[in-house]
Amino acid sequence: MKKIILFLGMLCYNFSTYAQEIISLPFDKIEDVKYKNKEKQYFSNQWGVQVVTNVSKPNLIVYQPSEDKRNGTAVIIAPGGGLYGLSINSEGIDVANWLVSKGITAFVLKYRLVPTGEDGAAEINELFVSNPELMLKRVAKVMPYSIQDGLNAVDYVRKNAKKYGVQSDKIGFMGFSAGGAVTMGVAYNCVASNQPNFLVPVYPWTTAMPVKAPADNASPMLIICATDDPLDLAGGSIELYNAWHQKKISVALQMFSQGGHGFGMVAKGLPSDKWIERFYDWAVAEKFVIEK
Repeated sequence: MKKIILFLGMLCYNFSTYAQEIISLPFDKIEDVKYKNKEKQYFSNQWGVQVVTNVSKPNLIVYQPSEDKRNGTAVIIAPGGGLYGLSINSEGIDVANWLVSKGITAFVLKYRLVPTGEDGAAEINELFVSNPELMLKRVAKVMPYSIQDGLNAVDYVRKNAKKYGVQSDKIGFMGFSAGGAVTMGVAYNCVASNQPNFLVPVYPWTTAMPVKAPADNASPMLIICATDDPLDLAGGSIELYNAWHQKKISVALQMFSQGGHGFGMVAKGLPSDKWIERFYDWAVAEKFVIEK
């Protein structure tokens, strides 16, 4: 009997962390790109996280706080994974659940990825060493469509702000690594209807999305990275900060001395574990989040 009660308790706990809704986003077919394998979720031993690969149809997974806790802020979350996969828990669902605990409505974006075989994580790891040019070539082909998915996500949330109890001027976009590159692409390609009100690229992949001067009306930004990022993304993050700063657009940079790459919501016993609290402090100070 105790085992049954324990199972039911675990089931209730798991259900409490599930999304309330999944929204299909509009998309155009990617020319000369074919998805031979279906979308797949599995645990990657190489990355040590839960991964989703072969996303060919973009969607948003909605996580809502209770009505009495809701503060009107929304954050769209783009997980990372080199555009070959999505670190769906550590850089997606776990982030969403933390934000929901603070009254923020969260939308995890499953944007389109490079088609892969059975293990996209292993595939990109191998290409990164054996043929980085081919890896980046495949990424460059899909990236514009991933960015369009991000823009469509912002457009959807803004058009449905009332439905979710969100204020249309408090919609943020947060992305990790390749998702950070998508975040930058959204910043560079948005128009009024799909421009996020604030941007949070976390260890953004500036190799795949080079830094350039922002538009004069670009959104405020918080950049998060670690100096010891093994992909050497600290330099790109500083360059991104300077690009915003030179245009006198509100920008902040949280650089941790240690943390490596892909720390997400994985506890490492380092100050980088608190990155999401630093985001929250920034969002409150900038009045993108109004505490109840």
